[in-house]
Amino acid sequence: MIFLSILIILVLLAISYWLFMSSYSQVFGRYIWRVRTREKLIALTFDDGPNEPYTSQILDILSENNIKATFFMVGNCIERYPDVARKVLAAGHSIGSHSVSHRFRNYFRPNFYQLEVLKNQEIFDKYLNITPTLYRSPWLWRYPSLLRRLKSAGLTPISGEFCHSLEVFKIDANKIARAVIKKAKPGAIIIFHDGKEGGVGDRAQTVQAVGLVITRLLKDGYRFITIDELLKKDQYNK
Repeated sequence: MIFLSILIILVLLAISYWLFMSSYSQVFGRYIWRVRTREKLIALTFDDGPNEPYTSQILDILSENNIKATFFMVGNCIERYPDVARKVLAAGHSIGSHSVSHRFRNYFRPNFYQLEVLKNQEIFDKYLNITPTLYRSPWLWRYPSLLRRLKSAGLTPISGEFCHSLEVFKIDANKIARAVIKKAKPGAIIIFHDGKEGGVGDRAQTVQAVGLVITRLLKDGYRFITIDELLKKDQYNK
């Protein structure tokens, strides 16, 4: 009886994860995780920044390889490192929204979360003079009313495939790189983390992995583009 109860709980948790947090779930509405194309195009994306010195180190690697990426920034982190956020923008990378605080409990305060979505747009406007059209919710959490709020705010929800399910725990760069290379397909959207939620964190292994991935996939004939280029849409509202 206890075993059956545990099994039922595990099954319910697995179903809940798939519905609300899976990179691939489309149950509640379109949440783009890949674009169908025959061209060998890949979009590298970075969540939870800016976060120093790792965001700048990633920018250096991208610049050395003449690659543009998409950075989904947390409002609190922009306020902590405004000059770094401006450096990302000046380098020609695309910027999307990733909430103000990256706090999971805010999902259970729907009205507050709606205000947080709008507040982050104000932060982008204040520090960078832009209003992004792309949004990635923390932990990829989604539910119908959230997707409706994003649409009403002129935001397109973007998912993707995590570079490695354990990347945020600072695992070895080679393991991260190998996982990405296995996932490399035309139109793929890969999620790295240059920060740690709404705070600061060590992303040295991620930085190293990015370099390894770029070197290998360039040899394999891939071209790296931003999400807005992949979707053929404006990156910022006019």
